[in-house]
Amino acid sequence: MARKTISERLAQLEVQRKTLQIRLSKQERAIDTRRKVLIGALVLHRLGHDRDVQFAGGIAEWLRRELPKFLTREGDRDLFDDLLKPQANEPTIGNIGSGSAV
Repeated sequence: MARKTISERLAQLEVQRKTLQIRLSKQERAIDTRRKVLIGALVLHRLGHDRDVQFAGGIAEWLRRELPKFLTREGDRDLFDDLLKPQANEPTIGNIGSGSAV
């Protein structure tokens, strides 16, 4: 069995490096996606279940203000119709802290 030349070994190591770099990138994207999902789940939970009207109202107001600027595709905006339109029982800036409860 002939030994590989240094250039052949370097080429093999480069292939291994590229393979590992791809795996690392996939792992980093998966972690990033998981973090986004968890933060989104927390925000949606707080909007739906938080008894702190001022806090939930603040999040809702912030989302209505910031989401339209952040979402660039029409299909994405459609996903958030329920958050972008104020609900009848949802606190607004005018009644936050006035004793209204969700």
